[in-house]
Amino acid sequence: MKFFIDTADTDEIKDLAATGMVDGVTTNPSLAATSGKSFIELITEICAVVDGPVSAEVTATDFPTMMKEAEVLRKIADNVAIKVPLIPDGLKACKALTDDGTMVNVTLCFSPAQALLTAKAGATFVSPFVGRLDDIGADGMGLIDEICNIYANYDYETEVLVASIRSPMHVVEAARMGAHVATMPPKTLRQLYQHPLTDKGLKAFLDDWTKSGQSILG
Repeated sequence: MKFFIDTADTDEIKDLAATGMVDGVTTNPSLAATSGKSFIELITEICAVVDGPVSAEVTATDFPTMMKEAEVLRKIADNVAIKVPLIPDGLKACKALTDDGTMVNVTLCFSPAQALLTAKAGATFVSPFVGRLDDIGADGMGLIDEICNIYANYDYETEVLVASIRSPMHVVEAARMGAHVATMPPKTLRQLYQHPLTDKGLKAFLDDWTKSGQSILG
């Protein structure tokens, strides 16, 4: 499974990228608005830090303007993935862009039918939002399972990018289902490291080492 970071905080991206565990970055207009930078400047900075796909979302909702915005964004760097909403004009833009060799992330997916249309349009990634479904009492992870099964039936190349992740268990469950990518806030990625028995065991080892009076460095 690939790990993407869902943030516009370049300091967080740099810090986590140093671990070697960041395979890409996702952004959206809401995240970008909190950065205090122009959108072009922000995507340029992120692409300089991360080699993998960096999703940059268009803000237009009509096909002609989407394509104009996409043309600006994909010139920033070769690893830009154009992010489009799952609406008819978004799927039309997806088809045109992928046919032209550009990575496309189709976002705001909430049903298996939408995911099927996305794969038919040739998207690089489909982004189902598990947390937002859970928020309204629906089964977010059930959607991931359905999409993974449908895609496997037809060997679709579109990768399932699990979005709106709220906890480490979302990541683990998505991995068990065979999802290709999990995009998460920096906090959630760091939570994957954490376990109380790891902390307890390390403390015991270090306490014993301190009592021994030894030092590896002499």
